Amino acid sequence: MSASSPRFDIGAVPARWITLDDDVMGGHSRSRATVRDGVLTFSGTTSLEDNGGFASIRARGTFDLTGAHGLRLRVRGDGRAYQLRIATDARHRGSNVSWRGDFEAPAGTWTEAVVVFERMRPTYRGRVLDGPALALSKVEEIGLLIGDGRAGAFALEIAGITPVPSAA
Repeated sequence: MSASSPRFDIGAVPARWITLDDDVMGGHSRSRATVRDGVLTFSGTTSLEDNGGFASIRARGTFDLTGAHGLRLRVRGDGRAYQLRIATDARHRGSNVSWRGDFEAPAGTWTEAVVVFERMRPTYRGRVLDGPALALSKVEEIGLLIGDGRAGAFALEIAGITPVPSAA
């Protein structure tokens, strides 16, 4: 397991995490993903310089979320707002469409955040799209993003990411 791609599973699916920050478009935010004692930590610094302002980590793979109505995250944060991101094979202008679900991460307290799929909105480079619908059987990527318009250090600890079954 390399330091740049630590393993932290999503439910029962093995997942390796990579970073993708605003430096891809000239920004200066930096993040890292580390795993210690079964806890994934997403941390770094956001910068608003040069049109920056976001940092993210993501796991690529095959995540069939059919039969789930959301994802439950056990988190301890820093009081900043975060986003759960999901991508499928859907494309807009040749690039991935990401579905965005916001959640709060209270400072210093473990809490459960449930992101409900039907409340997630498809986005392309931060803009909300009219469609397509989220195909839960075709999820290729699950990620976390911070882009709350604030510069500074951030840290989000994640003790679990698990599908929430739909009610029978």
